[in-house]
Amino acid sequence: MTAHLVPLLMAAGLTACGVYMLLERNLTRALLGLMMIGNGINLLIIDVSGPGGSPPIYNSTEGMETDADPLAQAMVLTAIVITMGIGAFVLALTYRSYNLTTTDDIGDDQEATRLSQLSDDEIIAAEEDHSEPVAPGELDAVAESGVSR
Repeated sequence: MTAHLVPLLMAAGLTACGVYMLLERNLTRALLGLMMIGNGINLLIIDVSGPGGSPPIYNSTEGMETDADPLAQAMVLTAIVITMGIGAFVLALTYRSYNLTTTDDIGDDQEATRLSQLSDDEIIAAEEDHSEPVAPGELDAVAESGVSR
């Protein structure tokens, strides 16, 4: 198995840039980061799939010694569809976030910050106090913030 250096470096660069963009608090940059990671992985799959060959069709004679591996092409096609689905989902999240807060930046979660500052004894006491089931309306963040649907 031989892999060429330039496509490997391109795949590594795309993946590294995608991870960097994914770490931002902006949903648009996170979406672009996910797309870059998907394209980098697709390039990596194609690069390590082996040398090219004739089409893998029965009785195909193109003059090449070996047939191309159709598995890598099928995996990349599947990965493209999955990446499109993830992209559509993140785009819908971005649209919803922009409609609710007029920005696509992700802010700090105040409840998570408050819980991280509690001691172990306070956490155990809070769990014992809230042993009864919580109504679904109490967990709705949109209803608490006063934003109309």
